[in-house]
Amino acid sequence: MTSSLPEPDQRLSDPSELLLDYLDYYRSVVNAKIEGMSDAELRVSRLPSGWTLLELLKHLVHMEQRWLRWGFRAEQVSAPWGDRGQADRWCVGPEETTAGLLAALHAGGEYTRAVVSGTPLSTVAAAGGRFPDDGTTRPTLGWILFHVLQEYARHAGHLDIVRELTDGVTGD
Repeated sequence: MTSSLPEPDQRLSDPSELLLDYLDYYRSVVNAKIEGMSDAELRVSRLPSGWTLLELLKHLVHMEQRWLRWGFRAEQVSAPWGDRGQADRWCVGPEETTAGLLAALHAGGEYTRAVVSGTPLSTVAAAGGRFPDDGTTRPTLGWILFHVLQEYARHAGHLDIVRELTDGVTGD
């Protein structure tokens, strides 16, 4: 596992670029945390709650999709909660692969970057997807990006712990 990934440039002052660069950074951290692990290690849980590293990876893929595609853009998404199985737990099917989920993670990042390009952070999420058009307050793009960023950061910490429990490898 890569021991140190470079954080975004400290001179960045544009809030959109700062959020996007940190999202890219945390996607790289997630990638590094599962790098070099066998499929069997990625599919077994080391925790009382029962989630696996692959399940967390799939959760991150769907989480970003829920907030940007279904949430901010109000696009119709066939399975916005596709990371959840029975009893509302994260799940990964036997046909799903690490490579496929990592590709989806990075494709989601490219989509997010495209959405944010030229869109003010104060822009309110569209109605009709995750957020109904019923007069309730919908979040801004800035709020959504910050929420997605904190999800990545929190779960990167979870991955640190599980990786250490699995094979003793520690990271940043």
